Amino acid sequence: MKNVSSLEQRLRSDLTGDVFFDAFNRGRYATDASFYQIMPAGVVVPRTVDEALRTLAIVRDAGRIVTPRGGGTSQCGQTVNDGIVVDLSKHLNKIISLDVANRSCVVEPGIVLDDLNRQLRKHGLWFPVDVSTASRATIGGMAGNNSCGGRSLRYGTMRDNTLSMDAALADGTLLHFGEVPRDLTRINGSDSGLKLFRDMLDLGEREALEISDKFPKVQRRVGGYNLDALVPRNAPNNMAHLLVGSEGTLAFTTQVELKLWPVIRNKALGVCHFGSFYEAMDAAQHLVKLRPIAVELVDRTMIALGREIAMFQPIISAAVRGDPDAILVVEFAEEDQADNLARLKQLGELMSDLGFGWDRPQRKWGGVVELVEPALQTGIADFRAAGLNVMMSMKQEGKPVSFVEDCAVPLPRLADYTERLNAVFTKHGTRGTMYAHASEGCLHVRPVLNLKLEKDVKAMRAIAEEAFAMVREYKGSHSGEHGDGLVRSEFHETMFGARIVADFREVKQRFDPGNTLNPGKIVDPPRMDDRSLFRYAPDYRVGELKTVLDWSAYPGAGGGFQGAVEMCNNNGACRKLEGGVMCPSYRATRNEKDVTRGRANTLRLAISGQLGADALASDEMMETLKLCVSCKACRHECPTGVDMAKMKIEVLAARAATHGLSLRDRLVGYLPRYLDLAARFAPIANWRNRSPLLRALFEKLAGISARRALPDFRRDTFRPDATALGPADGREVVLFADTFNRGYERENLDAAIEVLVAGGYRVHLPRPSDGGRPPCCGRTFLSAGLVEQARAELDRLVATYVPFAARGVPIIGLEPSCLLTLRDELLSLRSDEAAKTVSAHALLFEEFLVREAEAGRLALPLGAVAGTAVVHGHCHQKSFGAFKPVEKVLRLVPGLDVKTIESSCCGMAGAFGYGADTYQASIEMAELSLLPSVRSADQETLIVADGTSCRHQIKDGSGRTPLHVASVLAMSLKRATSNSDRLSPTKEEAHG
Repeated sequence: MKNVSSLEQRLRSDLTGDVFFDAFNRGRYATDASFYQIMPAGVVVPRTVDEALRTLAIVRDAGRIVTPRGGGTSQCGQTVNDGIVVDLSKHLNKIISLDVANRSCVVEPGIVLDDLNRQLRKHGLWFPVDVSTASRATIGGMAGNNSCGGRSLRYGTMRDNTLSMDAALADGTLLHFGEVPRDLTRINGSDSGLKLFRDMLDLGEREALEISDKFPKVQRRVGGYNLDALVPRNAPNNMAHLLVGSEGTLAFTTQVELKLWPVIRNKALGVCHFGSFYEAMDAAQHLVKLRPIAVELVDRTMIALGREIAMFQPIISAAVRGDPDAILVVEFAEEDQADNLARLKQLGELMSDLGFGWDRPQRKWGGVVELVEPALQTGIADFRAAGLNVMMSMKQEGKPVSFVEDCAVPLPRLADYTERLNAVFTKHGTRGTMYAHASEGCLHVRPVLNLKLEKDVKAMRAIAEEAFAMVREYKGSHSGEHGDGLVRSEFHETMFGARIVADFREVKQRFDPGNTLNPGKIVDPPRMDDRSLFRYAPDYRVGELKTVLDWSAYPGAGGGFQGAVEMCNNNGACRKLEGGVMCPSYRATRNEKDVTRGRANTLRLAISGQLGADALASDEMMETLKLCVSCKACRHECPTGVDMAKMKIEVLAARAATHGLSLRDRLVGYLPRYLDLAARFAPIANWRNRSPLLRALFEKLAGISARRALPDFRRDTFRPDATALGPADGREVVLFADTFNRGYERENLDAAIEVLVAGGYRVHLPRPSDGGRPPCCGRTFLSAGLVEQARAELDRLVATYVPFAARGVPIIGLEPSCLLTLRDELLSLRSDEAAKTVSAHALLFEEFLVREAEAGRLALPLGAVAGTAVVHGHCHQKSFGAFKPVEKVLRLVPGLDVKTIESSCCGMAGAFGYGADTYQASIEMAELSLLPSVRSADQETLIVADGTSCRHQIKDGSGRTPLHVASVLAMSLKRATSNSDRLSPTKEEAHG
């Protein structure tokens, strides 16, 4: 402990980047996307390459080991170890240089593939090693694993596209690894570097015959060290290719030079359907003869799981016909689209020649669904890329486990191999999922196992041994894409022989004699089934815990809360930086603590006792969740359905029960109960906004930022005299007047009533049966962890609205966070028929209008109000697939060009943006894309946002006043009416 303490002290004094030695932060780096967990001694997040190299020197001097880490998405345990983890993804993520003419670039190792390609696209270039984790995989990590991607059939692997690398040896020696002649003439470098290269080339020459004999002749071979890069027949030899695939065990990478390709301009996809999985695998060898750039498998299990995931349902409906046992997605991408379409036609003919038809018996049932529209092509590509997470979405203890996942066999043997492998799974009492790279004979194969059980761990071992024996028989590779790590390194001697493994050990010893760099991978590994290294070790236990929400869809303690938390497989989809909403706080901070994965890992460690007693309600847990804005994006966008917003409610409830409430929690939570009183004394209640002294006092006492103006209370809150408005014989609706619009922006409710009545609807405004306050969804109470108070509010609401819902009357709301509470948290608090009925009839204002318009029942006289509307979607609208109706409704306004801002969370997120400790993060989230987009809009453009907090953030940050959709439609109604009046003849004109 003394050594660790002195190491921590030295790292903190010498570095400006983050240094973590606490249990919570170390725990977040103890896992990757494998089933392993090893607690590191510490974590360093260097700001510069120099700091990374200083870290290496300091840690080496302390006698500890170093493990470099990028996105932390390794499938085989490459990025977990018990020394110091160095996270390169936060700061070391820049393009150092770009040579467009020669199609190459030099990058820092922490740059994410998608981010790199976004920057290259404007030059017509891309880096084509398109791994499915492209939204979070770093180039350094891809080089470490020799990643391949779905289009390696044309573009090759990471090795094929790496021109050179700069790296430091464990002793600090900086070397340039690139192409060298075998005599090493004209190479500038230190004597020690030239001696190292000489030794490696000599090894390659000495072992050339053994390498030729023992290395599999398949492209997808990424196991062990790339000794074949050293043999004379590959002269001139590229020394970088020895580092590629070395998993951080040989040198510490500082920059990578990449080969770039022209972007794909045109594509055509054929989705080949098969009634028999065996026939699909047998067909792959024939389909590749049409020279596609990819042939990707999706099996029956993945299709079935995808149909249960909201974000994938539309594409599966469009692209999948009937009930296939498997589909092969064949992609053509020639420069000339006519060529792609011709090949697509040939694909259909080939399928017919192979005996497949839509009218054939099951074994030969099949055909081709053509996808030529870009949106459908993107949809099916996104679904295939999400294969791992789709497979992991099973809500059960057993999950598809990666350990024989990336075996590669020659294509003519693929059908036999998969059939025999399925028989092995059956023999050991399980089944497997298969998907991915059929064109390369490299399928992602995962048997379903529960690694908390000793019997399943033994089955894993047996399956691995039998599978690798088959691969060896077929002269394939046991490691075809995701590297070796802790899973496959143990089997190198079985696959390559003792002599080659001795060569691997010689390479490791020559590069890193002190065994400082990520030991235990490739050379001298532990047993792959050493349960002490598992995420669920033999002593893993989650004791019974009291929970406040319904988690019964999942297994485990806390009524299923354990199972829900354990759904996170660490694959890191939440780390994406663009597209969708998830995860807004991570996009602002780039901290592992602030991403959904980091929070889920922390929760798992907490409930299993690995972070000490009462960790769930601890200050450290609150710090972990502090920047979670409860946007619910993870609920929709996480393919395994990790719902952190809901989990946060559990933590807040545990915190409130243990530590009580802060003043800010009380002010926010109890707002619905004091709103009317505050409205009566609005001028006094609003003094805080007018007085710098009171603002400062509120910040000190209640933690509300002095830099924020709170929404002004107003005396004229929404208090309708009538309980129904509109024609007595009109179609009935109930308007849910939420607390925020009722108390602060009643104009939106007035506008909604005006629009609904003009459309001929009978608008009910029912009062609670107890005669008290208007109904409330309890949202503010949930945000403070006051679940029982929220339940009481929802009980009142259900009692008020269920008589209408029971006879089919829609319940319409304006504020997404409130209305959608009726579709989400209500059902986590109540499972009775009354609650289900109310939930089923709850619709956002624009959802209702779109439904009516599409049914031909909406008749609204609308007039032009502006040329353009720029729209920001509320996070909860996006989470529930309820944002498209906003765009559709606005397009009903004549002449209105609707443009959507591609934004994540606005950053205000209810009370989040008002917190003194979260104000800055709130602004950073808004500045990612929302506020710049609003500022760039001209003054005649309408700014539209349905969320109360979104409108406040936009006004605070840009000075523009956004409108709710209801207000835009009310304006449009008025314009139509006034135009109609102007066009009508006067009495005198009518009578001549």
